[in-house]
Amino acid sequence: MSSICSAVVLATVLLAMCPTQPQAEVPIPGAEWRNAQNMHALTAILDDWLDVNSAWDRSNSFPRVRFVSEWEATSRKVLSGSFQRGRLRGLYDAERAEIMLVRPWNPRSAKDVSVLLHELAHHRQTAYHWYCPAAQELPAYRIQEAWLAERGMQADVNWLAVVLDAGCTPRDIHPD
Repeated sequence: MSSICSAVVLATVLLAMCPTQPQAEVPIPGAEWRNAQNMHALTAILDDWLDVNSAWDRSNSFPRVRFVSEWEATSRKVLSGSFQRGRLRGLYDAERAEIMLVRPWNPRSAKDVSVLLHELAHHRQTAYHWYCPAAQELPAYRIQEAWLAERGMQADVNWLAVVLDAGCTPRDIHPD
């Protein structure tokens, strides 16, 4: 058989092996959050993930979620006595059951969604006793870190500062 005939036969065989209809995209595991149509749906997806990956029970109610400026978030942080360092990305107000996400915030960004997940962890933590508010941060950051790791990313966290704050020790210790 000539090389042209062999090429035609090979091309025919290869074409016969190709599907005639486009194949559906294979979903990436754990990527359903990207398709959430609204904040309620996104929160529900993250709550499902927290059901499996955290020790805290799901709250009976969804927290209110709102977007705030960096200025408003910083003023709320100061009023709450938070020791958080670095750029403020989100806050949880337990009295109001309210999550504040600092703009800009993108629901398709894994890093931004991890901030919402972190604050949802705080929403669940309100049902438990904590020695001080800062003690809640370490486990919330660990949850955030695990969620990001599943997506091949790392949490940008100053672990030393978080651990020190979580110890609930006084900041300024001087002898009398």
